[in-house]
Amino acid sequence: MSGTVTKRKPVLSREAMYQIIRNPVITEKATTLTEHGQFIFRVAPDANKREIKAAVESLFGVTVVSVNTLVQKGKAKRFRGRPGQRSDVKKAFVKLAAGQSIDFTTGLA
Repeated sequence: MSGTVTKRKPVLSREAMYQIIRNPVITEKATTLTEHGQFIFRVAPDANKREIKAAVESLFGVTVVSVNTLVQKGKAKRFRGRPGQRSDVKKAFVKLAAGQSIDFTTGLA
């Protein structure tokens, strides 16, 4: 075995892409980041950065430079007087190549 490692792009079906990319985050902070070429998505908790990159590039027809992820822990809340817990949410901050953008007001490509 040689010491060279080749990174292969994950092969995902269209259905798998929609399961990885749940929905875009549309908040005030997220819209200010779009000016710098960054977009935020809620993603599947078990999705990794390579899968997220491949899904965004295929669904939106853009070039992704980097992907940063975080897991937002669910808050302890009260539901009808009883304690409960919101679900954890995984977010992906996707940086696109210079000059590229995603328009969420139109449909997917």
